[in-house]
Amino acid sequence: MTITKSAALAAILTTTAAGAALADWPADRPIEMIVAFAPGGGTDIMLRTLAPFLEAELDAQFPVLNRPGASGEIAYTALSQARPDGYTVSSLNTPGFLTMQIGRTLRYDPADICPIARIVEDPGTFIVQAGSGYQTLADLVAFAKENPGAVSVGTTGVGTDEHLAMLQLEQAAGIDLTAVPFGGANEAKTALLGGHVAMIGLNVGEYATSDRNAFRALAQFADERSILAPDLPTAQEQGFDVMMSSERGLAARCDVPEDVRAKLAAAVDAALADPEFQEKAKQQALPLSFKSGTDWQADMPVRLARYTEIFKLIEAGQ
Repeated sequence: MTITKSAALAAILTTTAAGAALADWPADRPIEMIVAFAPGGGTDIMLRTLAPFLEAELDAQFPVLNRPGASGEIAYTALSQARPDGYTVSSLNTPGFLTMQIGRTLRYDPADICPIARIVEDPGTFIVQAGSGYQTLADLVAFAKENPGAVSVGTTGVGTDEHLAMLQLEQAAGIDLTAVPFGGANEAKTALLGGHVAMIGLNVGEYATSDRNAFRALAQFADERSILAPDLPTAQEQGFDVMMSSERGLAARCDVPEDVRAKLAAAVDAALADPEFQEKAKQQALPLSFKSGTDWQADMPVRLARYTEIFKLIEAGQ
């Protein structure tokens, strides 16, 4: 009986201490920020730009840890295995976070990961070397029709926005392209400059900060031209129905206490409203497009259904 009372008392004290620790969150501990892609890409730049402002809001350090690979699965697995104490957060990117749920066995449960906020939405684009013979998307399509599989396209993995844009172009133009995966946008750009791939997928924001003397964009995959690239025609303007963007934000484990996730969300809100952050985001060509974690999560089933249909079209050979 004494042992039972002692155990109960210990449990109460442990619970009380844990509650106090969470109430003091963040308490003199760094909050690890996992990035699902290699350094230098749009996601990495977004979170490294945001981190100092979150540090100021929460009086805590936000060290950035890049965990690229498997279209983001490595990072999401690491987040799902972290303690649910609010001291580990991760980038969250769609479509990759959603498309990896299509016909694939994952090492984590997507239901365990909850968005904190969407920060950026960036239209996709296809990039070639500046000296490439492809002046337009139609030029590339014409060559691909005559040479099935000969056009290699660098992406950041299966199911990412670049990969889905490639699949849509194949379906819209009746061509066969060859996907080549890389760990991040910088790796893909290096491969393109080295002549290892014919074309790569980037986002408009990533292209806007690239060397225009080295690269040429062929199209952007939005319903209207981005303010970051007003002179770049959309794929639809060129007669090809390709629509794709990258949504980037921040996520935590769903079982992190609600008040801690609320503090994180409030810190992101405050950072994004800071004129200094907005100016830095402009300098980095980050197309800010805030959406609350709740609203972003509510959008995901519709987006997942669309991405699933894209895969079905390709699998059916249509």
